[in-house]
Amino acid sequence: MKVLREQDSPDSRNADSNVADKPAVEAGKIAKWWSGRRKWLSWTAGGVVIAGSLIFASNQYVGANTVPYYKVYVKGVEVGNILNEQQLKQLYATKSKQYKDKYPGVDMVLNTSAVTTGIEKAYKADIDSAATLKKLNGMLTAYAKGVEVKVNGQTVGIVKDKATAQAALKQVQKKYTPVGEGTSTGIKGLVRKTSVGSSHASASTKTPKAWLESASIREKIAYEPVKADPNKVLTEAEAVKVLTEGREAPITYTVQEGDSLSSIATKFNMTAWEIKQNNPGSRELYLQIGDELKLTAPKAPVTVRTVEKVVEQIAIEPEVEIRQSDELKAGVTKVVRPGQAGLKEMDYRLTKENGEVVQEEWLGQKVLQPSVTEVVLRGTKVVGEGSGQFAWPVSGASMSSSFGARWGRMHEGVDLVGSADIHASDEGVVSFAGQQNGYGNVIMIDHGNGYQTVYGHLSSIGVHVGQVVQQGESIGVMGNTGRSTGTHLHFEIRKDNTPRNPMTYLR
Repeated sequence: MKVLREQDSPDSRNADSNVADKPAVEAGKIAKWWSGRRKWLSWTAGGVVIAGSLIFASNQYVGANTVPYYKVYVKGVEVGNILNEQQLKQLYATKSKQYKDKYPGVDMVLNTSAVTTGIEKAYKADIDSAATLKKLNGMLTAYAKGVEVKVNGQTVGIVKDKATAQAALKQVQKKYTPVGEGTSTGIKGLVRKTSVGSSHASASTKTPKAWLESASIREKIAYEPVKADPNKVLTEAEAVKVLTEGREAPITYTVQEGDSLSSIATKFNMTAWEIKQNNPGSRELYLQIGDELKLTAPKAPVTVRTVEKVVEQIAIEPEVEIRQSDELKAGVTKVVRPGQAGLKEMDYRLTKENGEVVQEEWLGQKVLQPSVTEVVLRGTKVVGEGSGQFAWPVSGASMSSSFGARWGRMHEGVDLVGSADIHASDEGVVSFAGQQNGYGNVIMIDHGNGYQTVYGHLSSIGVHVGQVVQQGESIGVMGNTGRSTGTHLHFEIRKDNTPRNPMTYLR
């Protein structure tokens, strides 16, 4: 009996056939999948390449359109932006030139310390350099470099530099020490000629000569660098004007009951001499209630103090020798030998402040040519008539102020100091003994020969009107009355009521 095996059945055969075909089917599927996968990978790779290209191109574009620029700040506050710092430098140069053109006489400096910049980068940045520079131009300021001139610690002005200040001070000093004629070994510099008045045509034979012994500025001068308004910087000429012109307004004081020059001086911390200088017409000891006095005068910031030696030659009036003669009538005189004038040299030292004499010192005199005595015959000696020969009215006298229109003032006699006892310079008759405006206690003696002598500022009078006095007789005591700055004798010799220089008569 045929046994049918399982594999022999048709189903078995079909089954065996399916088993044999399965690997091939699977391989086909895999191949198909891989083919699709490769297409996908190809498409993906292509996309990546394209995207990368696009990103690279984009970065290249952005980089090409990203530029550096500068933000500008003033005191930390942003005012705008500029393309580069060279634009800022150009603005500074232009602005500096504008200031220098506007103020050519000073050294201008542009204020740029508050301006700062910061570098930035941005894509297609909106940079408006013109607007920023225009705005910054309106904010920029400048100052002038200057030097402050201080006198005794007080500022009097600002100049360009120290050299300008020193040049101005040199001009101020030169103003009060002008060059003139005269030479002298060992004396530095020269000063101007000094005119001296005289009562006699031959009294001053030559123009006096003067030498500058010293010149200095009394105040302490300091210089301090400053930042200044250019409109307030002085030129050299303007600085000279400021340094030489007083700015103090005078104080006017009305005299009250009980006032005197000394009490007013004490009240305002002044001297009586200063009050007299400010009020040349004031009357010492005769102040009236309601009188107005100027107590201060405009004073320049700097004081140029000069010491000058002055030498002048003046004539020596001849002595007159009187010889008695019984052959001539009483009162009749006859010159038998004319006199001849001599010549002597007078030395002075003047101290001035800003050209004004504050001290005059008589250094002495030297006879260059003696005079020739005039001989006169006189018939009868008349009581009280002078000899024409004048003796010193003060023993051991020295002169504190000389005669004439000297150094800006008129002085009709000489001021003498020495022994307090005052003597008649020649024989004569007292024509006045009392007080006169300016002279204080004064004695006048008429010598009966055309001459008169005057003795002023006495503290006491020892004679009376009409009294005959002999030469050398005591007539009073030296004092400080009238317009006087100290105890001394004001002595005058007058010929026919015309003041003469006493120094041409006194020996």
